[in-house]
Amino acid sequence: MRSAEPALMARLRHSDWPDRVWIVRHGQSAGNVARDEAELASTHLIDIATRDADTPLSELGHEQSRALAAWFADLPEAQRPNVLLTSPFLRAQQTVHAVADALGIDRSDIGLDERLREKEFGVLDRYTVAGIKVHFPDLAEQRASVGKFYFRPPGGESWCDVILRLRSVTEVLRRDHVGDRVLIVAHQVIVNCFRYLLECMDEAQILAIDREADVPNCSITEYAIDRADPDGRFQLQVANLALPLLEAGAAVTEASDAPGGPR
Repeated sequence: MRSAEPALMARLRHSDWPDRVWIVRHGQSAGNVARDEAELASTHLIDIATRDADTPLSELGHEQSRALAAWFADLPEAQRPNVLLTSPFLRAQQTVHAVADALGIDRSDIGLDERLREKEFGVLDRYTVAGIKVHFPDLAEQRASVGKFYFRPPGGESWCDVILRLRSVTEVLRRDHVGDRVLIVAHQVIVNCFRYLLECMDEAQILAIDREADVPNCSITEYAIDRADPDGRFQLQVANLALPLLEAGAAVTEASDAPGGPR
């Protein structure tokens, strides 16, 4: 499990950023649990009744969300998030609702943004890795050849497609939220694609990070700018920090998002 990483210097020279941005993966979902069970049993399909957008948190996911909320509530008031943005998917909304309630922020003030939704898996939705190899051997071969960064399953998205929609989110942060403290709750691929953008990475760098480990549920990736420093840059402070869960004694989970094929 990764709890933190050394800060990487982002090459972002403009200063029109929020004072601080936290990017958080939602708590463990029922889909994460179902995917783990399907992979363990070597079945081809993930057994879950809801569509991806309606997949709720597991009981552990609710516990993780409460731990995350308590961690933010323990910050000095001037250092807490004052803007909350979330994926519209249920598991992300349930996670951010716990934080909003703990901070006394009305849920109606939370910004739902479809650009923060999970990566779309298209025809591979709900299939395990084993299932894809059996039912879609040509796509499995294409993915292995093209690589996960550029591979787009029929009806789905590549990482590049996700990055494209997130570019406009970063412009909104710079236009509308200069000086704010923004919490974004979304999904594993969203966290990594934001890192690609905000740390000016290339394909090899972000895929190397992705190979190290999955992003823990309710972990924090944080960026900030030092306004007191004339040469201050908006840059990474910590990545995949699971401290809120560890302090609360909640289990840390790192399962891949689901339902869906390979990330």
